[in-house]
Amino acid sequence: MARRITDGTATGPILVLTEGLSFWGGVDPATGRLIDAHHPDCGADLAGSIVMMPTSRGSCSGSGVLLELALNGRAPAALIFREAEDVLTVGALIAGMLFDRPIPALRLGPEDYTALAAKPTAHVTEDRLEAGGLSLPLTPLATDRMTLTDTDRAMLAGQEGRAVQIAMQILTTVAAAQGATALTDVTRAHIDGCIYASPANLTFARKMADLGAKVRIPTTMNAISVDHTHWRQQGVDEAFGSPAAALADAYTEMGAAPTFTCAPYLLDDAPTTGEHIGWSESNAVIYANTVLGARTVKHPDFLDLCIALTGRAPMSGVYLDANRAPRRLIHVTLPEGHDDALWPMLGYLAGRLAPDRIPLLTGLERTMPSEDDLKALCAAFGTSSAAPMLHIAGITPEGHLAPGADADAAQITRTDLARAWAKFNSGPAETDLVALGSPHFSAAECRKLAGHLDGQTVATGTTAIVTAGRDTIKAITADGIADRLQRAGVRIIPDLCWCSISEPVFPPATRTLMTNSGKYAHYAPALSGRAVRFGSLADCARAAVTGRAPITLPDWLT
Repeated sequence: MARRITDGTATGPILVLTEGLSFWGGVDPATGRLIDAHHPDCGADLAGSIVMMPTSRGSCSGSGVLLELALNGRAPAALIFREAEDVLTVGALIAGMLFDRPIPALRLGPEDYTALAAKPTAHVTEDRLEAGGLSLPLTPLATDRMTLTDTDRAMLAGQEGRAVQIAMQILTTVAAAQGATALTDVTRAHIDGCIYASPANLTFARKMADLGAKVRIPTTMNAISVDHTHWRQQGVDEAFGSPAAALADAYTEMGAAPTFTCAPYLLDDAPTTGEHIGWSESNAVIYANTVLGARTVKHPDFLDLCIALTGRAPMSGVYLDANRAPRRLIHVTLPEGHDDALWPMLGYLAGRLAPDRIPLLTGLERTMPSEDDLKALCAAFGTSSAAPMLHIAGITPEGHLAPGADADAAQITRTDLARAWAKFNSGPAETDLVALGSPHFSAAECRKLAGHLDGQTVATGTTAIVTAGRDTIKAITADGIADRLQRAGVRIIPDLCWCSISEPVFPPATRTLMTNSGKYAHYAPALSGRAVRFGSLADCARAAVTGRAPITLPDWLT
């Protein structure tokens, strides 16, 4: 079976990526070059190629990167997937629908995908895929089979304005691509597209705001790309700071709350078990599903605004009971004496073992992970898996769910954890920057860091920065923790997260950074161009004070 998801024609060489790819942090939006240092095809040029991959992975911001590539003429000629895929599909859909830069996106069955991968070039027409003797008819989406409410039809007909009409057109197309036959109400939205990944993000948001778009449901906003209040004082170039702030302003103009955090689950009004929400931002989606038991698909950038404008989302994926069952069992052999560095490494390894399905982790039943441990695990899982959640037996709300009939087994051993530690620790011991808060630090993490630093100060020549949400900074200011951290030499920065930070807020002289985030350890080499060290929060505190990271495995991994 060969299904056409988005319109367009293309001819070009076939580029087969052996693994899924996050375009955010994995592809240079100016050139189309693959820059993810951990990807086996790093260095490949995607521009003009018919790019094949099983599915995408990682950040919801990939849709914005693809739109920017389309607008600057460096996009893939076409995208061909073997599994379900939303993030890049939405970017391709908007490139064609709103900006007349079509990128055909297709989905092939396993046999046809394998056959095409052996061909050097391909040609995509409106109704066929041709490649060296292989000729496959393309089945169009059946958008007319959707069951819509009267309100849905009114929005689709433009009765609530052009912006809402566009949003509903995009939603119904995505729903059909996902195999959904209806939409579901959602109670709240979280916008990830407010990150200035490229000029395309502002182009899209400004277009929708100018059309009169207003959010229909309570809507929070992700971390943005500048400290909204202080970016000029921080020396950020006007050419970057002004459009980055304007992007945030466009979403607040449309009614989104300026929460500016990548950890909306830390806000006072967190979603509840079973609540249908419409969140973007990969770590937030995975945490909401996994830890809170709420329900949301990993919605791509741009689709997040469509959901906020309509209060509706495709009734598909993990909104449905059947799709929340684990399809891979991963047994963890738990090392004795482990510290908090265990959890991000477990998340990263679980994602590697379950790149396209929901896993169930066993062997952790006697542990008592904190909310911050689970935050770190979920964020790292999102860098290496396309799945919107995972389960932990005996710990997470749905850790009791029976595996699906097709579930298979894998394991994570101490040896695997040691290899992950080595992979995250490619840099030299001398550390110029300690980067904490990816995702945003909680108040509890700030208190722990203050305890580790008590009576000590950050070393000369080393910078320590914590990024946190505005609500968290308000709380730690009130209880004195912020003052303790600042007296120790730690900078606390709002609005930004490490995956959206840039120079000069990111110290330009940095050669090696240290982090306790598996997510940032994965993305930092491509996003910052610096070497990376990784360790526990205590390790990071020691690195801040001494200017040196540990260079040997922690005792619990030897």
